[in-house]
Amino acid sequence: MSTTLQASLLDLIRRTSSDLPADIREAMERGRAVEMKDSRALMALDTIDCNIATAAQDSAPICQDTGMIKFYVHYPIGYDILTFEEAARAAVSEATAIGYLRQNSVDSITGKNTGNNLGPGTPQFHFQAWRKDTVDVRLMLKGGGCENVGAQYSLPAELTEIGKKAGRNIEGVKLVVLDAVWKAQGKGCAPGYIGVCIGSDRAHGLEIAKEQLLRTVGDSNSDMQLSALEHEITRICNGLGIGPMGFGGNTSLLGCKITAQNRLPASFFVSVSYACWAHRRRGVTLNPTTNAITGWLYEEASETLAHDVSPA
Repeated sequence: MSTTLQASLLDLIRRTSSDLPADIREAMERGRAVEMKDSRALMALDTIDCNIATAAQDSAPICQDTGMIKFYVHYPIGYDILTFEEAARAAVSEATAIGYLRQNSVDSITGKNTGNNLGPGTPQFHFQAWRKDTVDVRLMLKGGGCENVGAQYSLPAELTEIGKKAGRNIEGVKLVVLDAVWKAQGKGCAPGYIGVCIGSDRAHGLEIAKEQLLRTVGDSNSDMQLSALEHEITRICNGLGIGPMGFGGNTSLLGCKITAQNRLPASFFVSVSYACWAHRRRGVTLNPTTNAITGWLYEEASETLAHDVSPA
């Protein structure tokens, strides 16, 4: 197993757990600028800001729930992904021992904590080959609180709380996404960041929705209709009065990212993945021969990082 690869992934874990990406930080600052002085919303955001700064300074976890560990890896043909998995597991165990990660992997039958974040299904790996000569590794640490408020709808759907029916169209999609954000208030650690998948099947739709969270706040959707929907949902959600941590205010959603996948004629699923304000995702590029880090991703708020990287 490559000790260089383990060291590279350990550094990626450290920064992902402790140092919030630039685009999320900037979005939080925009939220602070629009909240009223001495409001509970601004007090919450000020406290969060202090937490963000301290965590980065001390390389300490931003949140006590260091989340499900998800690696998204694009690699050149011939790259040894079995060695990558071995090195990643060793790095996760080491990061847990150091304190970059909390002990978060629990046996679902016995309730016993493994103590090192290793076990069936943890960490998770998503591998995709491509024809580039570099390895692109994205890491997402997604906490349980925000994961609990993710949602999936099968359209048409009756939304009894608002007395409306969401049909199989863009308006129906908008209604169920707004419903998901409204129901999450106070439980998903707002301001949130949401990924949405229109279509696909149940399992894949939820996974694709989560992959949307790898996109940066300021990127632009290449589909103009979906781009408009992203902006409209964000605007409406920030007018719902949910606010930071559900305390009320103008900052309920940092961003909304939407994609569409083909579906079966009989099915029309809309899947929503909710991330909390502590949206921990970082990335590195690696030299495929030495496995040394050649660059960091999510360093600048202006970066545009596609979630569905082309294999070409």
